[in-house]
Amino acid sequence: MKFAFAKPALPKSGTVAVTVATDRALGAAGRDLDQKTGGTLSRAMKASRFTGKKEETLTILAPAGVEFDRVLLVGIGKGEDLSDAALQAAGGAIVAALDKSGETEVSVLLDLPDGGTVAPDAAAAELAFGAQLRSYRFDKYRTTEKKEAKPSLKKIIVLTAEPDAAKRAYGRLEPLAESVAYTRDLVSEPANVLNPESLADRCKDLADVGLQVEVLDLKKLRKLGMGALIGVAQGSAFEPRVVVMRWDGAPDAEDRRPLAFIGKGVTFDTGGISIKPAAGMEDMKWDMGGAAVVIGTMRALAARKAKVNAVGIVGLVENMPSGTAQRPGDVVTSLSGQTIEVINTDAEGRLVLADCLTYAQETFKPRLLVDLATLTGAVIIALGHEHAGLFANDDWLAENLLAAGRSVGEPLWRLPMGDAYDKDINSDIADMKNVGSGRGAGSIVGAQFLKRFVDDLPWAHIDIAGVAWSKKDTATVPKGGTAFGVRLLDRFVASYHEGK
Repeated sequence: MKFAFAKPALPKSGTVAVTVATDRALGAAGRDLDQKTGGTLSRAMKASRFTGKKEETLTILAPAGVEFDRVLLVGIGKGEDLSDAALQAAGGAIVAALDKSGETEVSVLLDLPDGGTVAPDAAAAELAFGAQLRSYRFDKYRTTEKKEAKPSLKKIIVLTAEPDAAKRAYGRLEPLAESVAYTRDLVSEPANVLNPESLADRCKDLADVGLQVEVLDLKKLRKLGMGALIGVAQGSAFEPRVVVMRWDGAPDAEDRRPLAFIGKGVTFDTGGISIKPAAGMEDMKWDMGGAAVVIGTMRALAARKAKVNAVGIVGLVENMPSGTAQRPGDVVTSLSGQTIEVINTDAEGRLVLADCLTYAQETFKPRLLVDLATLTGAVIIALGHEHAGLFANDDWLAENLLAAGRSVGEPLWRLPMGDAYDKDINSDIADMKNVGSGRGAGSIVGAQFLKRFVDDLPWAHIDIAGVAWSKKDTATVPKGGTAFGVRLLDRFVASYHEGK
């Protein structure tokens, strides 16, 4: 998909998209087009259920007297509710409405309703950003798809009074959109292509955007003493890897300590000896979603030259049953020195994260820690597929993450923690066990386990099991890998840490 910005002028071909506010309110450009077409837009709206609500669309064949082919009306809601997210949704709605129409190019007349606070250039950029997010498609392995089934839309031109300013604003958003697509690609890859070793190799290519990338192989992991992570990987034919990505974008900052982002990267999770049911196991290719989000976030920070110091650490393993696999009842020694009784080998992600959390703290002395993981099915029972679960030992950090999530449409919901939950993972023979004694509060117990590996610094755990993959299309996220968390963390950095 190509994007361009130009002064308002009706095209001689293709489709014209016109933004419409609630109650069928046309802006100046829309009213002018309505007049030129003899009231066609007004009559079409009156004859339909289209009212201008967010994400609504109405397609009209262009009447005589104009040279383009059709008009697409796109709802953006009330002026006082106009936000970046609403504009992004409008861009996504345009792509969804036209991608299978045979149309190749659309010009967007962006009419901003009264009462909005978004500047015209920023609004144009946000609309294009939403369109780019929605246009993502993972079709790498499709070889027999018919031409008429493929997306047809190739170019979007946003018509705005300040095209140069809009282009500059979009230039700041484009690296983030590309990083979201990069993340979705990783999550979408099948496990026979993406394993711990091949994913680590892909990370090396991020040096091209300016990241410093180091890969720790099995020999280094053993020397360090990452017994918890190695134990998960020992049943697989693929050796584990830990990838460390650094972005030093604020070398002269008063506080040079980095932000640390940690990701769970189980490239396929059978459950190990505690094997999962066969039905739905194919979904476990995206159990590396947390790692993918960290990789995508680090790529975004580097690509847009963020003025912040950050480190991303991902633990990459495959959890398989075999003659060498970890057994229920085994005891492993983590990098922190704490011992863990492995009761359930399907509670493996927390073992991977435990060693990565310790490594991050010992090696980089970060200002704060945020880990992301498709950690528990229990969080889906609690929150469904609408929110990710948030756990934190610091209210300021939690509030900032919640605010960042709301602003980009990746909502979090904070869940409790406490000593009563922590006691549930005490072991009779080791320092702790990796699951609680029953089925209750599974997500909380998982977070309590991770907290035992966090020193005295701000830490948050985001459980993205319910939001890493979607089975339906939404405004800016086509079904499949969502990259939930990349935009959230990028906004979190930009709003609270960049340049400080």
